[in-house]
Amino acid sequence: MRIGVLGTGNMADALATHWVRAGHEVFVGGRDERKAQRLATRIGGGAGHGSLRAAADFGEVVLVALPYGAGADVVGELQATLSGKVLLDCANPVGPGFRLLTEGGPSASARLAAAAPDARVIKAFNLCHEDVWRMTPPVFDGQPLMVPVCGDDEAAVASVYELVRDVGCAPVAGGGLERAGLLEATAALFIGLWVEERADARAIAPPLAYATGPSTESV
Repeated sequence: MRIGVLGTGNMADALATHWVRAGHEVFVGGRDERKAQRLATRIGGGAGHGSLRAAADFGEVVLVALPYGAGADVVGELQATLSGKVLLDCANPVGPGFRLLTEGGPSASARLAAAAPDARVIKAFNLCHEDVWRMTPPVFDGQPLMVPVCGDDEAAVASVYELVRDVGCAPVAGGGLERAGLLEATAALFIGLWVEERADARAIAPPLAYATGPSTESV
């Protein structure tokens, strides 16, 4: 599929590299087109480069790999170009002290949906550091990393499931876009635990077999 990338930072680099290797056509767009050219060259695979608008125009799926706050402004400027397209949001609205910047308001994904109401917004890829996404593939203890995907459009969700698998991960249904804020809050919690407490966030939850409590056999 054709993938437009809005942004030239680490997340754009990590994800687009996988997608080029999987055979997708990628076009990198940035406000600084020289940075877009450097990233496209590094990604390889014939990736194109140019402006943000050119990337939005190119992609069937458009990855918004921009800092929280900038994303909605850029998407608003491009809303006509993004009409009908899959808009993939990987942003984490996390501020100083690992505070959730959207607390009490709409999620980052909801803000994108409001800025481009005719786009099909999907939330995914926000729970891990970009270097995890650079792994080939992200497998831990023999199990591929699971990636929650939130969205309301079935065809758009299916497209993102394909892109998750192309990174070497396993997609899992996260619910509708109204649940994107839960993913963003989870990221804020996990980042705080990892950085401040040096805690393994996976240890918060018991194994699946114990998710609803121990069985009578194990009591």
